[in-house]
Amino acid sequence: MLPTSSNDSVSAASDPESRLHLREAHYNATLIKRIDIHEELVRFRVRPDAGIKPFEPGQYVAVGLGYWEPRIQPSQDEQLEEKKWRKVVRRAYSISCPMLDTAGVLTTCDELDYLEMYITLVRSGDTSDKPPALTPRLFCLSEGDRLVVEAKITGHYTLAGVGDDDTVLMLGTGTGEAPHNAMTAHLLRRGHRGRIVNATTVRYRADLGYLDEHARLMKAYPQYRYLPLTTREPENLDPRHPGYVGKQYLQDLFTTGRLAEMADDPLDAARTHVFLCGNPAMIGLVKPGSLAPEKPGMLPLLHAAGFTNEERGPGNVRYEKYW
Repeated sequence: MLPTSSNDSVSAASDPESRLHLREAHYNATLIKRIDIHEELVRFRVRPDAGIKPFEPGQYVAVGLGYWEPRIQPSQDEQLEEKKWRKVVRRAYSISCPMLDTAGVLTTCDELDYLEMYITLVRSGDTSDKPPALTPRLFCLSEGDRLVVEAKITGHYTLAGVGDDDTVLMLGTGTGEAPHNAMTAHLLRRGHRGRIVNATTVRYRADLGYLDEHARLMKAYPQYRYLPLTTREPENLDPRHPGYVGKQYLQDLFTTGRLAEMADDPLDAARTHVFLCGNPAMIGLVKPGSLAPEKPGMLPLLHAAGFTNEERGPGNVRYEKYW
């Protein structure tokens, strides 16, 4: 696939000099490594010019590119107004972690001079008048290219209040695994003694961008359990498959007790902290005035099991959202 400009009427699309000046004026970071999991899933390693201020595992940062940049094709058509093409589009991403260095040794975010982002390409938006602006541009980047990284790293989705003997249950969908990888590395580095469970649901096994790293961590740290779950593989869809397990949704696994079996931990509210990141349907936050969905997300199921999002001790539920 070749990156192309989406709107030939925009001046910057045919003016390389203007684009160069805009990049120099706005960009403050460099893409130093691009790890393609497949054509629509990438791990980006970005080094800010000014270095990285200390931050907590689980927090997020905004990254951006100018509207003047090309967009990968095919993607939903975008028609820009002339006044918009000089602006920068930004989006917040949770900071991930490679967890292992090139020698296979445990590494944490605070030991790195770059930020790792775990990003899915979104080719079309929910509505025809709002095509995705950022990821089709991000996926055109090559190592050495420049972009924007905001200086402020923030967020309340952290490990605050987690004791060394507590169980930590992290539930994610797709790239919602990113903050949990940063948390996992941090917990293991500080010598966490309780069970650490990192469960991630994706459509296909090919969507698991850190599978090898997790496998190696489980061999080295017996308290760590990574649960890669799928919903669209043959064993999820075909009852005749010898390994048939059905669609592995986190809600179903939790309510049936299967998740606790897989984790080898009771996952009870008396000593378990729960972290939720990813698809809003999985998280299950119902906005005031909205009807509850037919299939509940994790929040009401956890509340029914004795968990709360009011306290920061065991039994606490935390969730990340960008919608």
